[in-house]
Amino acid sequence: MGQDLEERSKQLIIRQLERRFGKISDEAKQQIDNLFLPQLEQLAEALLDFNNKTELTVWLREHA
Repeated sequence: MGQDLEERSKQLIIRQLERRFGKISDEAKQQIDNLFLPQLEQLAEALLDFNNKTELTVWLREHA
């Protein structure tokens, strides 16, 4: 079940990011796919403060 929750979380975060900023890069999607649940939870909160895709890139670089 944990893996299922992790996969659903990844998909939801990607949908939220794309709704807010448009299509995100395959590289960013891959980086998100490599995150574990605690990191995904942090990203889910952090994305509320992102103003652009660059902030996502920086966050992923710092947390990957």
